Amino acid sequence: NGKGFDFKEVQISQEKRLDVVVTYLEQKFIVELKIWRGEEYHQQGLKQLAEYLESQNMEQGYLLSFNFNQNKEYRDEELEVDNKKIFAYWV
Repeated sequence: NGKGFDFKEVQISQEKRLDVVVTYLEQKFIVELKIWRGEEYHQQGLKQLAEYLESQNMEQGYLLSFNFNQNKEYRDEELEVDNKKIFAYWV
């Protein structure tokens, strides 16, 4: 519709890239994508996203974890990590 755009693997520094950035009207959304590999890996992803949000002067972002386990559980959480609001989803 010309009002929203998506960008993949947006480079923000020499070593860092944002997985997905969506813009709509005057808003920007940052989405970090991960494969579910357990709670420790998930915590690392939350910290990584919080750092990205800080570098972009943003207050909130989204973490989408893909769980390929046979007995997976679909869920969502609203978290605060390093004073950043993160919406986490497992699919």
